[in-house]
Amino acid sequence: MAGPLTNIRVLDLSRILAGPWASQTLADLGADVIKVERPGSGDDTRAWGPPFVDGPDGEPGDAAYFLSTNRGKRSITIDMAVPEGQDLIRQLAQKSDVVIENFKVGGLKKYGLDYDSLKTDHAGIIYCSITGFGQDGPYAARAGYDFMIQGMGGIMSITGQPDGAPGAEPMKSGMAFADIFTGLYSVIGILGALQHRDKTGQGQHIDMALLDAQVAVLGNQALNYLVGGTVPTRLGNAHPNIVPYQTFATGDGHIIIAIGNDRQFRTFCALAGVPELGKDERFMDNRSRVNNRDVLVPLLVQAVKMKTTAEWIDILEEEAVPCGPINSIDQVFADPQVVARGLQLSMQRADGTQTPGVANPIRYSQTPIDYTRPVPALGSSTDEVLGQVLGLDAAQITALQSSGVVGPSNQS
Repeated sequence: MAGPLTNIRVLDLSRILAGPWASQTLADLGADVIKVERPGSGDDTRAWGPPFVDGPDGEPGDAAYFLSTNRGKRSITIDMAVPEGQDLIRQLAQKSDVVIENFKVGGLKKYGLDYDSLKTDHAGIIYCSITGFGQDGPYAARAGYDFMIQGMGGIMSITGQPDGAPGAEPMKSGMAFADIFTGLYSVIGILGALQHRDKTGQGQHIDMALLDAQVAVLGNQALNYLVGGTVPTRLGNAHPNIVPYQTFATGDGHIIIAIGNDRQFRTFCALAGVPELGKDERFMDNRSRVNNRDVLVPLLVQAVKMKTTAEWIDILEEEAVPCGPINSIDQVFADPQVVARGLQLSMQRADGTQTPGVANPIRYSQTPIDYTRPVPALGSSTDEVLGQVLGLDAAQITALQSSGVVGPSNQS
């Protein structure tokens, strides 16, 4: 069945992660995404390896990093530095509903590819700009990268072991936290702009910043500060507002115990052989447990060590006390629930190259996501897009390729 965005065309001028994550999500929802890349090299992340997927000749192909964020797109190679290339991109923009770009502020103006230039002939264009710090403010001209944004945006100040503990230091997320959230917020912004255009006919410029998105997802920690006035600190795997809600060492490893209410706490204490803690006035409700965490947690640590992780999971799940293991990535993809939900993908290019992937978590009942278009080889749709979208004939396409304005169409 057709996806919900099958009537939408997206011109993707972005590279690396935040922009491509947004355009991949739109492609998953059915949009026709045309990814514009540099002839010869393409998106930088095609080379961000190892590991690389093996090509049909056994030689390294595209990096796993590129595969993670470019599913479902058509790749076309155009030299943006030459006027002929700029004109082709403008023509593609006129045939598109959405443009996504992540150049520095004002970087596309000299090419005539900025929002003000494109909207002159296409009032309905939705133009999403993704930068480190946004289109205005004192940092607007700065380059912004996920790691530095995690530091500036506060998440590293609350991630890692507390001061004085072994290995204590501010710690970034193991994933590009700011990039991915910015990509997802960009999709939300684009969907809202499409709805507005449906009602008014007006397009608009969407100004997305990694720093804005990072601050926005501080969530309850931001409000802990804004309401309580106390600056949150690093708590390791403990929760600032709920106790006990953290990792515990077991007899053979670790377990996550996530107590969400007083009943669960009393049940846990009984199962752990310390029922008296569930009746202790110092721990009777969550507020009391948070205020007395320094007393309570050491008592629970000793109790949890008495059983293995598997034993705890069996016991706690039987009594509906939230808990879980800490899986490595290989264990994640072997987990029966992950397998049952079909989260691991495998797609094949025309040349036989297998391109693995991870499924989109959105599960529609009427418009299920169709994973028939694998991550594209560099320039694989150049001829197709120039012919189908712009109406160029074979001779015109050959002339553009001969002059170097566009690259060859790699049909793999």
